[in-house]
Amino acid sequence: MYVCTVCTVWMDADGLTSFSEVVLAEELKTMRLVAIKCIPKKALEGKESNIENEIAVLHKIKHANIVSLEEIFESKSHLYLVMQLVSGGELFDRIIEKGFYTEKDASKLIQQILDAVKYLHDMGIVHRDLKPENLLYDSMDEDSKIMISDFGLSKIEGSDSVMSTACGTPGYVAPEVLAQKPYSKAVDCWSIGVIAYILLCGYPPFYDENDAKLFEQILKAEYEFDSPYWDDISDSAKDFIVHLMQKDPNARYTCDQALQHPWIAGDTALEKNIHESVSAQIKKNFAKSKWKQAFNATAVVRHMRRLQLGTSNEGPSPTLPEEDGGTTCGLERPLSLSEAGEGSQDVDGGADSMSNCTFRCHPTSRV
Repeated sequence: MYVCTVCTVWMDADGLTSFSEVVLAEELKTMRLVAIKCIPKKALEGKESNIENEIAVLHKIKHANIVSLEEIFESKSHLYLVMQLVSGGELFDRIIEKGFYTEKDASKLIQQILDAVKYLHDMGIVHRDLKPENLLYDSMDEDSKIMISDFGLSKIEGSDSVMSTACGTPGYVAPEVLAQKPYSKAVDCWSIGVIAYILLCGYPPFYDENDAKLFEQILKAEYEFDSPYWDDISDSAKDFIVHLMQKDPNARYTCDQALQHPWIAGDTALEKNIHESVSAQIKKNFAKSKWKQAFNATAVVRHMRRLQLGTSNEGPSPTLPEEDGGTTCGLERPLSLSEAGEGSQDVDGGADSMSNCTFRCHPTSRV
C-alpha cells in the first residue's frame, strides 16, 4: 500500500500525453518514498500503443543509472506507474550549486550516461530523447550517481515503425532524424555529444530562435568551439565531442567506442575549475520555465521526511480526488511486471483480482 503523505503533484511532459501527474508517495510497509506517475486513461484514447511501449521498455531495463519501474496499478480512470524516486535534483542545478566544477567532473557524468545508454543499446532499446532535463541526481549526496529518466519516446529496435518516426527535442536531435531518414541507436550517441558539449561550456552547440535555421545548422553539423569559452578546455575533450557529433551516423562513435576514449577511460580530462564560466552560461541559456521553478524535489523530500518523523504541524487536507471527486484514489489491482511487459496487452485487466491498495493523501506541499 502506498500513502501520499505529501501529495505533491507536478506536470510531466512525457511523450505519452500532453502531460501526466507525478505524485510523491510513501510505501507504508517500508516507509520508502516513490514517485507515482498518474496517467489519465481518457488522454490515452487512440494512444494506447504509446503507454504499452513505455511499460514494455521500462519492464526490460534494470540499471544503476536508470530510473526503474517498480509496480503498475490501475483504477477506472487512471494508470499508475510506481517509479523509483530520485531526489537529488536536475543536472544543471547541481552544476550551478557546486562552486567547483571541472572537465573531470563532466567526464565522470558522461561516463555514467554512456554506461547506461550502452546497456540500453545492448538490450535493443533506443532512448531517442536524451537531454539534460532527463538527467537527474539520485540523491543530494556529493557523490550521487546520475539517473536517466523519461522513456516516453523510447523504442525497442525491430518493432513496427521503429527508427523512422521523427521525434526528440530540438537542439539534441541527430541530423538523420531531421532529414527524415531511417536511423539507428546512433541518434543517442549524437545526443550524448551535445550534452557533453553543453557540460563543458554551458551553452548548446546549435541555437537559433528560428527553428528552420536551427535545423539547418544541425543538418549540416555546423558547430564551433568558440573562444573564450573553450580556451581552457582540453583538445581531448573536443576530440571526444567531434567523434560523437559526426554527421554521418556510420562514422559516429558507438557507446563502446566512446567509453574507450582517453577523455573517458584515461586521464586527459583536465581538473581546472571552469565553474564560473559554465554556470554563468547555463543560467543564461537554460532558464527554467515557471512551472519547473515551482517544483523542488529536494525540498519536497525533506518535507516528507519531517512528516515521517512527526515533526510537521500541518493539518490534514483533502485527498487526491478521482474523477468523481471521491476521497480516495482506489486501485483496482496491481499489474505484475511480467503481465504488463512485452507489449502490455493486459494493462486494462479485470477487477476480479481486487486489492486493498489505495492512495491516501494528506497535506499538499507545493515548493
